Amino acid sequence: MSNIESMIPVLICVLLVAVLYSSVGHGGASGYLAIMTIFSFDTQILRSSALVLNILVSGIAFVQYYRRSFFRSRLFFPFAATSVPFAFLGGLISLDPSVYKKILSICLLFAVFRMTLNVSGKDANRRGLPITVGFITGAVLGLISGIIGVGGGIFLSPILLLLHWADMKETAAVSALFIFVNSIAGLVGILSTRLELGPEILVLVPAAVIGGIIGSNIGSTRISGRVLRYVLSLVLIFASVKLFLF
Repeated sequence: MSNIESMIPVLICVLLVAVLYSSVGHGGASGYLAIMTIFSFDTQILRSSALVLNILVSGIAFVQYYRRSFFRSRLFFPFAATSVPFAFLGGLISLDPSVYKKILSICLLFAVFRMTLNVSGKDANRRGLPITVGFITGAVLGLISGIIGVGGGIFLSPILLLLHWADMKETAAVSALFIFVNSIAGLVGILSTRLELGPEILVLVPAAVIGGIIGSNIGSTRISGRVLRYVLSLVLIFASVKLFLF
């Protein structure tokens, strides 16, 4: 994929994925993995390249949502406390994930179904997060995200919404930082064994950054929580298809 002209469709896809995912506080790793797979990137660089883009886009999204006071630190830290070390461990693991990826795909589709039942998009009657549950959930999501090469936001977001622990924009803010720290931990785990980054990453980074700025600005300022819920559903469907097919 070193030819500039052949990279143009890839750049457009990366830009669009970054816009879509960052609007709901996600980094887009599952989308980047699908794009790189479709365009026949070297399999050795997939996880590490997706995590680099994920770190940049989720970091941008977090800043945008944080600036507008949507971030809840008390909701974030119980998940992050255990997810970060387990994401590092997941980054050390290299295995054939075909079976559990299909299981996760089905779980995501179920989450989409449950979320879209709430057509009003309201997040009333918010519940407190039990600390122990947060620790356990963070550990599981961290390990999964490290193994697959994603930040874990595609799993955390529906959990926060379905269990009424946060509204849509708070979910986006917490998920963005959760993805950011887990992606760094996963990348460090990969670094400790090997780091494979192709020359294409230098071209992909600007597209992802531009898309992240556009999407997170739109999501944090111009789109209602109800619309963001449907955007998130679209993101989860895309991620589910990617997990099932690739």
